[in-house]
Amino acid sequence: MKRLLAGAAVALMGLGTSVLADGHANYPERPIMMMVSYGAGGATDFQARIVTMTAGNEDALGMPVAILNKPGAGGRVGWNWLASQAEADGYTLGAYNVPHFIAQSIKGGVQYSTESFEPIANWGADPAVLVVGTDSEFNTLQDVVEFAKANPGKLTTSGAGLFVGHHIAALQMEKAGDMKIAYIPTKGGGAAAMKAVIAGDVLAGINNLSDAFRAREAGNVKILAVADLERNEFLPDVPTMMESGLEVDNASVNFRGIMVPKGTPQGIIDKLAETVPAMFENGRVSGKMKAGGSPMRVMNRAEVLEMWAAREVTLKELLAGL
Repeated sequence: MKRLLAGAAVALMGLGTSVLADGHANYPERPIMMMVSYGAGGATDFQARIVTMTAGNEDALGMPVAILNKPGAGGRVGWNWLASQAEADGYTLGAYNVPHFIAQSIKGGVQYSTESFEPIANWGADPAVLVVGTDSEFNTLQDVVEFAKANPGKLTTSGAGLFVGHHIAALQMEKAGDMKIAYIPTKGGGAAAMKAVIAGDVLAGINNLSDAFRAREAGNVKILAVADLERNEFLPDVPTMMESGLEVDNASVNFRGIMVPKGTPQGIIDKLAETVPAMFENGRVSGKMKAGGSPMRVMNRAEVLEMWAAREVTLKELLAGL
């Protein structure tokens, strides 16, 4: 028995030494920063501030999370920075958007890929929608398709950038409708793209459901169709593009979540992966997300890794054919 107890004591001492040597037993010890690669006021920024608002609670991370906006080039500026310049110390997180950063890495010209980051958890799934101004003559997706076919290249459509979900939905619409759309990526992300529709600078826009929901609640836009496999609970009156005659699936649905740069210590990744999903499920968080028309889909680290891999396969096939 003495030998057994002595052996157990040695094992525990070894475990304690390992934890101390890792140096992250008390993580986090100071406030954390999370980079959002889109401008203030857009859907990603809006949601990132909500899902991190309880981070300082003792039952969460115990430290607040501050948002740092690094917008530009459809997310490229921020994700390039996160992959190549950010400290991999657990105090610099990044918000991811899929299919955005995966599609951009497939097309090239960026410094990141799925191998550049480690996912922590997913908080939402935001489908793309087709929107027009409230005074637009377009009232259905079919109206838009008929105009685009009759006027090749004259259907001006705003979106948050190149090879983001909005752009992918536009490419799918073009292929499905055998038509040409003048897709115009705007500086400033989804918020700027929505402003272009409201101001009448473009004939239509492809945007996030959450941005469009708030704009419709304010009386600024009409939402004509959703690029998903089924209608969304926030817009039960709006048909899918498939219902409206265009074979556009859910490849453009915008998954949002938290990731860290590759090289972040595994102990910190594990701590975040254990804590963050529960933080997303906090009642205050889910209530504010629902009030803002922001669809949630919480996934843990293992589920996000699987989703990233599946989306990469889908996007490689899709982009090769567009």
